[in-house]
Amino acid sequence: MPSPVVRLTETKVKNAVPKNSDYVMGDGDGMQMRVRSTGSKLWNFNYYHPVTKKRINMGLGAYPETSLAMARKLTVEARQLIAQGIDPKERREVARQQMRSASEHTLRKVSEAWFELKKENVTPAYAEDIWRSLTLHVFPGLGDIQISSISAPKVIDLLRPLEAKGSLETVKRLSQRLNEILTYGVNSGLIHANPLSGIRAVFKKPKKQHMAALSPSELPELMIATANASIKRTTRALIEWQLHTMTRPAEAATTCWADIDIEKKIWTIPAERMKKRRSHIVPLTDQALAILMTVKPYSGQREYVFPADRNPRTHCNSQTANMALKRMGFANRLVSHGMRSIASTILNENGFEPELIEVALAHVDKDEVRSAYNRAEYVERRRPMMEWWSNHIQGAATGSLSVAAICEGNSKEVVSSPPPLLSDI
Repeated sequence: MPSPVVRLTETKVKNAVPKNSDYVMGDGDGMQMRVRSTGSKLWNFNYYHPVTKKRINMGLGAYPETSLAMARKLTVEARQLIAQGIDPKERREVARQQMRSASEHTLRKVSEAWFELKKENVTPAYAEDIWRSLTLHVFPGLGDIQISSISAPKVIDLLRPLEAKGSLETVKRLSQRLNEILTYGVNSGLIHANPLSGIRAVFKKPKKQHMAALSPSELPELMIATANASIKRTTRALIEWQLHTMTRPAEAATTCWADIDIEKKIWTIPAERMKKRRSHIVPLTDQALAILMTVKPYSGQREYVFPADRNPRTHCNSQTANMALKRMGFANRLVSHGMRSIASTILNENGFEPELIEVALAHVDKDEVRSAYNRAEYVERRRPMMEWWSNHIQGAATGSLSVAAICEGNSKEVVSSPPPLLSDI
């Protein structure tokens, strides 16, 4: 007959000293204290798995943080689970996993994981816009909530104030982005269904508005205003660069010196910085090259042609030109993206091939094979058109008023009269 177990006492536990190797002191019912050779004292529950009958050790905590009385209480609770056919160690791991999920699977954390994939498929400027909108409008109210607790009513309550302000486009975009995040949660096995799938239907739809743009006859007004505006020289150069190259605001703002070939007079914009995720080649005119020479003393040693003021190692904001146009008095009349519309209208009115204009604007050709095959040919076919457009801009600027003309004037005669029509080229 086995001798009865001698129960541990607080004094015995406290006075237990380390030896050359670990040793165990039993308290009965599977509860033990392991005294490590390092001096630490660890509570342990040794038991048989209720199903597999394998012997298992389950840690109960360290002494003195876990007292003798607390270790006994934990042992009793574990034995009660075993009596019900439940493995206490597995039950504890499930509980810990749930606690981890509560902190790891918040809307903010899941959004971060989704964004890491999303930003690979959009331009850097658009990715920045996505994250800014979530940080500004979503995370303050819902960021720390577990994704499984996100519901349509909560998101509707969050977005209603924006709708009341008339920010309908913002509501639309946030609804779309939250839908993508929740769908990512479903596909990742974090939730069973997306509760926001039809949420856009409860909000007012934004009215489609065209980008504000000047009429062709108002181009001289823009050029004179740009020349006389109290703005930085690099900002003025950015506006003219975007106008001459017919690029989007984000594409112009992120111009890299490494992407420009002065000898071949081309600018190759990588696919990752294009809206349609296809690389785009821009034939550079003398005026466009002159703009580069104007800003080279400021940014020639940097990565970006138009660096940010606060951190010159990165590029200027895609809204820099937009804000400058507002300060120049063009609010509600022209946005920087609208300069592409001015170019398109004028070129179409002067008889240039619509196909070449569309390519210059980086609108995706529906026939991808044909587009790829003709890309090199289109570059050279577009050069006369781009040169005509740059001359037209310079003529509208009355010559020396443009950044390009100021730089060109040091080496050749400035074009001060309106450019010839297409039929004269």
